[in-house]
Formats: sequence, structure tokens, C-alpha cells
Amino acid sequence: MPFHFFVLLCITVFTVSAKERPNVIYILADDLGYGDLSHAGGKAATPHCDRLAREGMRFTDAHTTSSVCTPTRYGILTGRYNWRSTLKKSVLWGLSEPLIEKQRLTAPGFLRQQGYHTAVVGKWHLGLGWEMLPNGEKRTSKTGPTRGDGWQIDYDQKVTGGPLAIGFDESYIIPASLDMFPYLYLKNDKPTAWANTTKAFHRPGPAAEDFEAVNCLIDFARESRTYIASRAESKKPFFLYVPLTSPHTPIVPSKKWQGKSGLGTYGDFLMETDWVVGEVLAELDQQNLADNTIVIFTADNGCSPQAKIPDLIAKGHKPNANWRGHKADIYEGGHRVPFLVRWPGKVKAGSTSGETICTTDLYATLADILGQHQAIPAHAAEDSFTILPALEGVAHRKPLRPFTIHHSINGSFAIRRGPWKLILCPGSGGWSAPRPAQALKNKELPPVQLFNLADDPGEQTNLSAKEPQLVQELVAQLAAAIRNGRTNPGPKQSNEGWPATFHQSVTDQFPVLAAPKQ
Repeated sequence: MPFHFFVLLCITVFTVSAKERPNVIYILADDLGYGDLSHAGGKAATPHCDRLAREGMRFTDAHTTSSVCTPTRYGILTGRYNWRSTLKKSVLWGLSEPLIEKQRLTAPGFLRQQGYHTAVVGKWHLGLGWEMLPNGEKRTSKTGPTRGDGWQIDYDQKVTGGPLAIGFDESYIIPASLDMFPYLYLKNDKPTAWANTTKAFHRPGPAAEDFEAVNCLIDFARESRTYIASRAESKKPFFLYVPLTSPHTPIVPSKKWQGKSGLGTYGDFLMETDWVVGEVLAELDQQNLADNTIVIFTADNGCSPQAKIPDLIAKGHKPNANWRGHKADIYEGGHRVPFLVRWPGKVKAGSTSGETICTTDLYATLADILGQHQAIPAHAAEDSFTILPALEGVAHRKPLRPFTIHHSINGSFAIRRGPWKLILCPGSGGWSAPRPAQALKNKELPPVQLFNLADDPGEQTNLSAKEPQLVQELVAQLAAAIRNGRTNPGPKQSNEGWPATFHQSVTDQFPVLAAPKQ
């Protein structure tokens, strides 16, 4: 049987009729590591995520597109690697301009074309397009000193590039991370209050008077349940995206959870994060929607060092398991994350998959479930691959992804093919030692790193000098992926510029990675 026919056969098994179209809930934790959940060895109780693992499938080789917040969120919603966009490294801020172009068909936009109602509840972090007060006017803080930026925003006006502009029907969000002003909620792209006072959740800036970081998870749980209940009687299926603010800093568990984990505030915050998952599952049960709803739980990157990882390890809790590195890094601890999928009657309960998958794969997977892969336009979902064969548990001859590309906070690249992972920088590319600046100064470090994860999951033995041909092959694949504007089959697409983050030591060794001459 030809391979392409075999894959097509696998894909069609779960294709659903219009009447059977499943609801989809995608819950995204913020800075939660591979080893944080109790079923993965974590020491804080996470019974609701454990329930998802028990009633669905756990992926052990799942990755985010980047080891930090904004780029991963871009990849989830667009099915496209973040470095193809204008964001070549780092993250956006609360006042940043929108990253996703209005003309790009996102996953929620695609689902809306297929008859879905779409909503987001949680942390946005993709830019909003604020409207400003006229004539350069700025307000001053009602209480305390006027600190930070954002006092020039007209909070009576809707944003122009928020969720409703790129495919969502409803939204209840905060602009960015909980340590990035302005601190307030937006409902359906309009602020619910003026940011008229100065508050500091690490970074002082304008905030709504009644906004408190400690209440965010409670508010997101309530709004998620309200949305699910509102869709219970509708004939339209729904897609609900729930990007949480936890356990990202500020680490602020609410009073109910303080002291519950025995691991300090981070463990308490983990437990409250899990509670939100439980609230979503409870509402599905209450509305008799669980049997026809796909629930996905994952994270945007690994655990952050601000969680005080050494202290947690000393208490027996390894937030990033045994993987090297953490948030921001190109090493596995930066981008290998929990990934749980429950779909009753479709995905085998208590199953595990070792398939390499990426958070960009949501788009193509949902399209295949609906039997609408051909409806994805050529200029959308350029790096999305279906994971449906893995969900159905049918053996397949080749990996679902030919390779996967990883990215760190400073824009360093890695490419993964099978057990092999080639890192195109001499250090972590992030916050682990050696950090980029120090690594580049160390002349004893080779400019690239090659690891065999099957034999060396801790990424300790650099094999680049022993496998020069393999290094060249992987570099050529990466260069082609950049040049073609996509990694899945289809016509060549353009990027918003060539990645400008390869260090000269890398491009000198591999000229194919240098930006084309204009």
C-alpha cells in the first residue's frame, strides 16, 4: 500500500459528519514544565489534569514552537512558526502592536468558516492595537505616582487588532502577561474599565482600580464556565481557547490555595491552575457536553527559573523533569511540555504516544477531524501537521512530522529529526548557563551542538564533530524550510523577512543560512 494512501486511510477514520462535529477546548498553561503534573512525577496534586491523562492520551514528545510566551501563542493560532512573522526573538508587551495580520486565516477563523462559534478567555499576549487619546493627551494616576506607559490610551474605545479581528466571536482577556501593564480586562475587544491607577505586579504601570492579579484564575474559570453554559443549547459546535496566566510570575495563588501544596507558592499556584481545568471539566459534565468535546491541555513553554527550580528540586519536585534547561532555552526543558488530549469514544483512555508533535499542529488536526484539510488555503497553517493518526492509535510507517524546528528567546534555532537534534548556537540561547553572550565569548565551545536524544536525553554529549554529514543535512533542511516559507506540502510562501538571529560564527560555517542578498 502506498504510504500516502495509508495516511489518508488513517485520517479518514475519525472524520466526522456535520452533526457530529466536536466542540474543542484548548487550555494553555503559562510556564508549566514537563514534570509539573503529578502523573508525570510532580509533587503537587493535579487531579484534574491527571483525570485528562487517565481518560485520554498523554504525549511524551510534545513541543512548543518557542521557549517563551508570545511566539508559542502565535504558532498555536496560526499553525505557522513564529520566526516567519516580524517577531524574530523575545516577546511582545502589553502595548505592542498586533502580531497576527487581519488577513491571515487563523485556526479560530478557519473553524468559524466551518460553522463553529469561537471564544478566548485568558491571557492574550499577541498585541492589541490600542486607540489613543486625541492630541497626545495623557491621563495621570488617580492614586499614587504615575508610573509606566499606557496613560495615553483611550480605554473607552475598542482595540483594533484583538481577538475579534482574527477569528474569535467572543473574548475576555488581559493584554499580556500578569507582569506587563496595562492591568485590566477587555471583553469583546473593549476595556471593561479605565486603567486609572498605578499598580505593580513586578512592573509598575496603569491598572484598573479593581484589578488584582490574585483574582485572574478565578475570573477566567468563571468566564469559561459561563461561555460553555451559554453554548449548551446551540446547534453550533464551539471552540474555546483558554490561555491561563499561571504559573507564570507573579506567582500569586489565591487564598484558598495558599499553603496547600507543601512546595511553596509555585506549587500552590500549580494546584490552582489545575483547579481551573477541573472547573472546565465540571461545566462540560454539568451541561452533558463532555462526550462530544475534545479537551486539550498543554503549556506555552517550560517552567521558568523564577519558580526557584533548585528549591523545588530539593523538595523532590522536578518541574522540567530530567530535561536540560528551562523556559527561554533551546534545550528540551525550554520547549518540551505536557500535552494531554481527551476525546471520549475516539481517543483511547489511558493511552500514551511517543510521536513528536508541535503546538502548531492544532490547525491541521482540527481540519482533518472535520474532513476539511483541503479547505485550508495555501497561505495558512504553513507548519501544521495532523496528529490524527497518533490520536487514533493506528501504527504509521513514518513520523507525522518530517522534522520540527525549535526557537529560543534570543532567536537561536534548533532542528529535530528523529532522535537527532541540531542546535545552531554554542550555549542555551536563553537563560541557562552558558547564556548567549558568555557562550559566544568562550572560544572552546563549538558554534553548533548535535545531540542524539535517544541515547543522550540530557543533551550532554555534543556529537557535531563526529557527525559532520548529518549536521550538513540538517542545516540544509532548516535552510530550505526558511526559504520555502513552509514545512508542510504546498506552494512556496513568503516570510516577513529572513531570520536575523543566526550568529556570524554560524553563517560563516553554513553560508546557506545567511540572509539572501537583496
